[in-house]
Amino acid sequence: MTASSATAAPVIPSRSELTPLSVEAVALRAGFWDERQRLNTAVIIPHAAGWMDRLGWIANLRHAGTAEGYEHTGREFADSEIYKLMEAISWDTARGVDEHGELFEELLAAVEGAQDPDGYLHTLFGRPWQRPRYSDFQWGHELYCFGHLIQSAVAHHRATGEDRFLRVAIRVADHVCTMFGPDGLDRVCGHAEIEVALVELFRATGERRYLDQASVFVERRGTGTLPLFEFGKAYWQDDLPVREATVLRGHAVRALYLAAGAVDVAVDTGDDELLRALIEQWDNTVARRTYLTGGMGSHHMDEAYGDDFVLPPDRSYCETCAGVASIMFSWRLLLATGEAKYADLIERTLYNVIATSPSEDGTAFFYANTLHQRTEHTPPPLNEDGVVIRGGASGRQAWYEVSCCPPNVARTLASLGSYIATGTASAIQIHQFAAAEIRTEGTALVVETEYPSTGTIRVTAAEASDDGVAVSLRVPAWSKGGVLEHRDETIPVDGGAYTPSVVLRAGESLTLELPLDVRVTVPDDRIDAIRGTVAFERGPEVFALESVDLPDGVALEDVRVSSEAAYDGETVTVAATSVRREDADWPFGVDGAESVSTFRARLVRYHRWAERGPSLMRVWIPTAS
Repeated sequence: MTASSATAAPVIPSRSELTPLSVEAVALRAGFWDERQRLNTAVIIPHAAGWMDRLGWIANLRHAGTAEGYEHTGREFADSEIYKLMEAISWDTARGVDEHGELFEELLAAVEGAQDPDGYLHTLFGRPWQRPRYSDFQWGHELYCFGHLIQSAVAHHRATGEDRFLRVAIRVADHVCTMFGPDGLDRVCGHAEIEVALVELFRATGERRYLDQASVFVERRGTGTLPLFEFGKAYWQDDLPVREATVLRGHAVRALYLAAGAVDVAVDTGDDELLRALIEQWDNTVARRTYLTGGMGSHHMDEAYGDDFVLPPDRSYCETCAGVASIMFSWRLLLATGEAKYADLIERTLYNVIATSPSEDGTAFFYANTLHQRTEHTPPPLNEDGVVIRGGASGRQAWYEVSCCPPNVARTLASLGSYIATGTASAIQIHQFAAAEIRTEGTALVVETEYPSTGTIRVTAAEASDDGVAVSLRVPAWSKGGVLEHRDETIPVDGGAYTPSVVLRAGESLTLELPLDVRVTVPDDRIDAIRGTVAFERGPEVFALESVDLPDGVALEDVRVSSEAAYDGETVTVAATSVRREDADWPFGVDGAESVSTFRARLVRYHRWAERGPSLMRVWIPTAS
């Protein structure tokens, strides 16, 4: 594979307040995210590829164009998981990491061979022994799979400059425009995804029909093209037109993918009315339907948002894919508006959803991310292939029958550099803090930090023009008392905004100091499920109480805490009380404690819970009366 001189980034709007940088422009250095990006390349990608091969998902593609009567394996969307993995490999390639080039070529050859002459490409439908094409818009996921294929092909094109995969995607997209254009089938897919893909293909090729088709799909939502369903039409966002909705609802991943695609359409068509509607949806969803971790989705049965302030911690679903999709939505709004609040949510989601899903060794993943584990994880039901049937709160697992989350994590980690910083004609904005080298034309910035362990972020201009380079940094909304130091000046900076731009000439530095005191967080009292509890945060990290850290004889449900908390450089500890009550015949009106004991409770970073074996856990802890 050859490197491309074109910008290699997941999102490249035709107009925006901020300009994304290429994946290769931001090279992570030793630290929190570099460790995870390296783990992704070394373990997560080959782990995922191994399972896809073992389960026959890759064979679906190999056989689709050649074998008569082959038996498809996996779910309707199995093709899409391969495309997400190919996207991850493409972003690695853009960064100069070519460890999986041979695997990519094998997969691409299989994809090419599976494509029908008219551009259609799905391994479950359309052959004489299979169901007809487009016979199941609710669950067939045909357009959904097309979307992930197109996104992957655009990533590969941007990473390498090669058109081979892109040509496959163009044939798919042309087929979609023919079949679903204004004069074609008046339908949408039960799972949004094609929208973001078509806009990015327009940006890569300049072919306007792809943008127009994405706009058609966005405008069709809410017009009743999908049938009534037991979870309601909101499940697939077919209850209201996108412009009329004021909050995200229904299946969380579907809602977020659609919102991201709608932002793309609004930005590239100049539709400010649509963009304002999506900003309102983001605001209301974050204010009323988002967990402390940044996770979204409080229903297990339908993987969906609950009503406003329905955020039970022990029933939190917070699917990892919803975290990925939330970042996609927020990133697009950040580029469009330049507002720090979107980067704040991205940071929260990265540390407390994306970083939480994979195990430390990269071979197991949370599908759902609960905030309260009441019982020890027990081995979940497995299908005949030995994989987990449903991705609920069953601990990190090696693979799932629906394994959308591991390859979604893989493509996010591989492209993580593109979310660190943006540029304008004369300035660089740093949104996420990681040790890194940021290179743009004529400029090289070196970011030194041990964040989030410490709050010191030092930026040095290793290279700059004679006029220097203007740099601004996001100050997280949670930050109080931060300061920006440059030359002999110390400037107080407020949370929830960006620092004033500082011009650095070659060899000059600035330092942002963010106090990382432990914060005691109190929930909105409209969240019934956690009234009377508190949570503990430090910097972007949420902390949790895990049963393995409790004294012998102390049960998780008996623990009460005060607001006294301390950080010793590694661990947060809080003053805690164990109140053990006698069992009663009736769990109401019970009073009188059997025993009371006090101790210091150790809290773990939420993204590292369940690494020491089966345990109970809670983020929101009742307060001592």
